[in-house]
Amino acid sequence: MTHRSIAALLAVALVSPVARAQQAEDAAAVAAARKVQIADTGNETKGFDMAPETTLKVVEAAVAALPEKIPPGPFQPTWDSLKANYHVPQWFTEAKFGIFMHWGLYSVPAHHNEWYEKHMYSNAELGWHSEHFGAPEVFGYKDFIPLFTAAKWDPDAWALLFKESGAKFVIPTAQHHDNFSLWDSQANPINAKNMGPHRDLIGDLSVAVRKQGLKFGVSNHGIEAFQFVNPTPQLAAELKAKGVDLYDPKWADWYHVADRSDEACEKFLINWIARNVELVDKYQPDMLWFDNGVDMRYLDPLKLWIAAYYYNRASEWGKEVSISTKKAAYAPSGTNTQTIGSIIDFEKIGARSPAGIRTGAWQVDQPIGSTWGYTSDMKVSAPGSIISALVDTVSKNGTLLLNISPKADGTIPDEQQSTLRDVGGWLATNGEAIYATHNWIQFSDNQPRGGLNVRYTVKGENLYAIIVGNWPGATAKFQSLAAGKVEGKVGTVTMLGAAGDLRFDQTAEGLTVTLPDKAPSKYAYTLKITGLKMNADTATKDGNPLPAGKP
Repeated sequence: MTHRSIAALLAVALVSPVARAQQAEDAAAVAAARKVQIADTGNETKGFDMAPETTLKVVEAAVAALPEKIPPGPFQPTWDSLKANYHVPQWFTEAKFGIFMHWGLYSVPAHHNEWYEKHMYSNAELGWHSEHFGAPEVFGYKDFIPLFTAAKWDPDAWALLFKESGAKFVIPTAQHHDNFSLWDSQANPINAKNMGPHRDLIGDLSVAVRKQGLKFGVSNHGIEAFQFVNPTPQLAAELKAKGVDLYDPKWADWYHVADRSDEACEKFLINWIARNVELVDKYQPDMLWFDNGVDMRYLDPLKLWIAAYYYNRASEWGKEVSISTKKAAYAPSGTNTQTIGSIIDFEKIGARSPAGIRTGAWQVDQPIGSTWGYTSDMKVSAPGSIISALVDTVSKNGTLLLNISPKADGTIPDEQQSTLRDVGGWLATNGEAIYATHNWIQFSDNQPRGGLNVRYTVKGENLYAIIVGNWPGATAKFQSLAAGKVEGKVGTVTMLGAAGDLRFDQTAEGLTVTLPDKAPSKYAYTLKITGLKMNADTATKDGNPLPAGKP
């Protein structure tokens, strides 16, 4: 044993029990704070979290009965195989901004939210639905299908708008919880090609988006359809007695209300795989995104199967792709900092997303307005609010997936379009500080209340200081960049969109910069600073955060 080891043991032995208890308490506090900072969580939601209420035995039976075979390739349906072969796509690491969307049958009533189907059969919205469309026995959720026309839809115009917004990838909801597929599906006859718009919405949009040079993914919330609808006991009895709507045999496999036996669930799970196989094979998505319903551990055999299928297909295509999921869906350890074969997604900024820097790869999906799906009274966020959210997310090393809400006729409301174009205009000037960047050693300047709202990003040896909000005036001071607080010495300072170098003074009090006479953009203003020693890129192969203590 070395002298150093002996000294360490003696030091521990000499610490009093009270001191050791305090040290343990301090360590626990630090660990707890880090969990909040990086949103280190698992599946804390009680119950099934919208997953089918089934068992591992039923899931394993479904996998054993699958008619499809996993294509040959490096991936096998095991955690070890995913861990050995998966890597985060480079395009995702660089993208930083994508467009998500909720568009479907729920856009027709445009009321309450995208869970309209669930609410209309409960006391919550049963009265409103009956007043506006008729009682469910007369007008059920299925009767919205002919009204979902997409009559004014122009996928090329959508794709151009997404390009103008500055987004680098697009992920439409191919199927929401209501079980209506927006693609030309053989696995689900109740789809947009056979009914409603009579168009392959996913296929047409994939072509238009890729024509603009953007990546294209799909989200599938279908695993949640099996037990999404739960009518009130009285309504269920009435509909069942008459054999209509939820209990009409013609619609039984769509609503999934009349039969929720193990046999029905096994059939449902087999069909869920078939739909994902269709999406993968027909549209070669760059990302396959799943909602909360896949979180449960007993669904692991299904998740591993589709991951191996998708990744081996991508190997055939020669494409970098990824699954994206929430919580600990692809983390058998139960902790999302140990995710395997998936990019972690957080729902809503501030609600569940990291409060501080989280290295690796992650994204947060955020609605542009007050609801995910279009509603007639939804409030739409101003451009400055979205830009602030984007800058804050990227400064913490994340990617913003901004959800938009199209109308049933296929138009995107003007207010949403205006916000998207303003975001794109800001990125046209300031995108250098967003795309292909990573976090600095701190994400903000920690200025006192009323001071500058600053966020930092890094690219190579360049530090970007993004001032969010109102134009600060003649000068701006950055306390975090004071001489002695940072490695190196500031060499040059410029502002993106403005000509020439800016005058500055770096002292022990901070870096003070004389700003241009006129702001080159609105909403936020970016200083590019050279000469300082920057931290290394914080991307990781598996997307998980670097170990504690790493930059």
